[in-house]
Amino acid sequence: MSYQSRISRSFDSAPVLPLDHSSRYVLFSDCHRGSANSNDNFLRNQHLYFSALWHYYQNGFTYIELGDGDELWENTRMEQIIEVHNNIFWLFRKYAEENRLYLLYGNHDIEKKKASYSNQHCSTFFCTDCQQIKPLFPDLNYYSGLILKDTNGPGIYLTHGHQADLLNSVFWRLSRFLVRYVWKPLEHIGVTDPTSAARNNHRKNATEKRLISWAEDRRQILITGHTHRPRLNGTDPYYFNTGSCVHPRCITCIEIQNRTLTLCKWAVDTRSDGTLYVAREELAEPISLSRYEL
Repeated sequence: MSYQSRISRSFDSAPVLPLDHSSRYVLFSDCHRGSANSNDNFLRNQHLYFSALWHYYQNGFTYIELGDGDELWENTRMEQIIEVHNNIFWLFRKYAEENRLYLLYGNHDIEKKKASYSNQHCSTFFCTDCQQIKPLFPDLNYYSGLILKDTNGPGIYLTHGHQADLLNSVFWRLSRFLVRYVWKPLEHIGVTDPTSAARNNHRKNATEKRLISWAEDRRQILITGHTHRPRLNGTDPYYFNTGSCVHPRCITCIEIQNRTLTLCKWAVDTRSDGTLYVAREELAEPISLSRYEL
């Protein structure tokens, strides 16, 4: 199967959500939440992430995660990730209770594509505030793709993006083995994974070229993660990327509101009196979906 077919197949039976002037969506990807060990690259940004999610929750956004939310190649137990980052999952539960939570799977959490996964591994969590076991989201479905349907335009197609990467899609079991048993131990001594599209610029460029080709061939807006490289308002009018939550000093996301796309960065900043705070910054000129109207 070609990469074009793999990407297209991600949207077979994909949920379709409405997109209009009243819609508010925030797209994150590649959080790689881990188990708080030395390989947990999310750990350094967890406070930035929680602050951003709380902001979007309070302002009525629907949260959409484009895959690799949890690091299940380096970690074997989802329950441990939930326990370590229980404040995040507490907030996820609040989104879910209001039908404002949609989670896609990527290559690093591809196990979630099983229909029974959420019931088996995400049914409950320990709430530290009330010191009780609480329901999480046992009936939640994880998707390979999702479509935001705009009545005035072509809509927006959302997926993780690993489908354009042969090693991380067709041969994902081999990649998982290498990450879990080869690259994970070597990371402790500073050796990076050369098979990763997020860390190898050659693989990153090749993957993005395929994603761009799929979007341009169909004149279809495509937003992905996978490469960890945030992208909006570049030379390619149909392909965008949320970036990731494991950048050294920030997290990035794409907001959709008022039929406009905005690439945002959340990072720690300093006020004039020396106090620290979490700041939101727009990284590129926002894009109005009116340019794509038929």
